[in-house]
This record gives sequence, C-alpha cells and structure tokens, in this order.
Amino acid sequence: MLKNCDSVAALVEALDASAASYTKETAMATDAISNMNLPQIVLAIGSLGTAAYGVVDVSKSLGGGISNMGFGDIKHVIVKFVPASGGSAADSGLSLRSVLATLRANWLNGMAMADQKAVAKSLIKLNLTPATAGMMARATGVDAVVLGSIAGKLAAKGEQAESTSLTTEETDVYGRFDLLLSALLDQGYQRGDQRYRNWAKMAAVPVAVVLAFLGAWGIGANLHGADSLKALVAGLLATPLAPVAKDVASAIQAGSKIAQLWKS
Repeated sequence: MLKNCDSVAALVEALDASAASYTKETAMATDAISNMNLPQIVLAIGSLGTAAYGVVDVSKSLGGGISNMGFGDIKHVIVKFVPASGGSAADSGLSLRSVLATLRANWLNGMAMADQKAVAKSLIKLNLTPATAGMMARATGVDAVVLGSIAGKLAAKGEQAESTSLTTEETDVYGRFDLLLSALLDQGYQRGDQRYRNWAKMAAVPVAVVLAFLGAWGIGANLHGADSLKALVAGLLATPLAPVAKDVASAIQAGSKIAQLWKS
C-alpha cells in the first residue's frame, strides 16, 4: 500500500515538473517572439515584395514588358470574329490589325476589365457584316444564315433595325450571339489576366531575392554566413507575402497579446 502511495506521489511530482518546464519554455518562446518583433519583420518582407512588383511593372516601358503576357489569350478570341484584311482595308479602324492595336493599348494601360471587354465587343459587332457573319456564327455556334440576314439589316438601317425589323427568330439568334460573344470575351480576358498575374509573380520572386541581397549588403551583413540565408528566405517570402503582409502582422500582434495574457 505504501509503495502505491509513493508511486502516485512520484507521478504527481513528475507531472508538476513537466508542467513547470512547459510553462517556462512557453514563456521563453513568447519572449523570443516579442524580442524578434515579428510584425515589423513581416511588414518589411511584405514591403520588399511590393518593391519587387514595382520593379517588374517598370518593364512596361520596354515594349510592354511583363504586361504582354496574357494578351495572346485575348488575341486568340478576337481572330475568331475579325477577319484579316488586305490592301487598303488593312488601314481601316475596323481591320484586325487596328482592332488588336486598340485592345493591346487598353490592356497595357490597365483599363478596367469591364471597359476593355465592352470596347472589344463593340469593335466585333461593328465588324458584323454579311461577309463576316459565317465566321462569327462558327465561333458562337449560332445559325449562319440567320446571322447573315441580321447583319444585312443592321448594315442597311443601323442598330435601330434590331428593334424594328428583326423577326422573332432573328431576335432570338442575335440575343444568343450577344451572350456567347460576351462569354468568349470573358474567357479570353480572364485567362489573360490569370496568365499575366502568374508571370508577374514568377518574375517578382528573383527580383525580390536580388533586392534582399542588395539590402543585406548595404547594411554590411556577412553574405558568406547566416545572413545570406536570411536574405534568401526574405526574398522568397516577399512576393507571396506582399498582398497579405498587414493582415499577417495584425494576426501576429493579436496572438502575441493573447500569449502574454495567458502567461501572466
């Protein structure tokens, strides 16, 4: 009986010692985090990422730079609706070359996505003629004969013909054409925007690493020791951390306060 009591007492003492050790280690970890000032570190790394994005964005001055990424997806949609023009027609404002130049200028300038799609849609509709109705019908899957009839009426009387002269069947086909055209343009612009963002992020990573090493060198860090690893890690984290740096820093501050209250 006495042996069992001694065993229980020993177990209780061991648990108390373990709890005290855990509390001490937790307190030390909390103090270490406080001394590191993690929120400021996160904000600094996020600022590095923002600077890297800025450097990448400057490449627009070199023929469009990184902003050229993604426009190919838009061009892939446009060429389905606007035919290539030759001779004097190639110089008109509705030629394929002119349409692509206009849309590319809007893309590089960062015009609002909805406005870009509206301009593209208008330029395509202005190219709707009996001669181009066939290729536009193939691109959208509507009846080519009916769309050609619609194009003839619109060319003869203008857009007011849509509400005055179109038959019920033509109105239905034209409505489907309009919706499918919007869907295809949305597909092209969304894919292009995603491709541009992905390439911009990829390009910003090496730029952020270079900037991190330059910053470390500028403050006299030892780039042959542990400081080089810190600079590398900061550069790699900068790009993904930049958009959420403030939120992460706020979360760390809140967590640190909770840990301090729990410790006290």
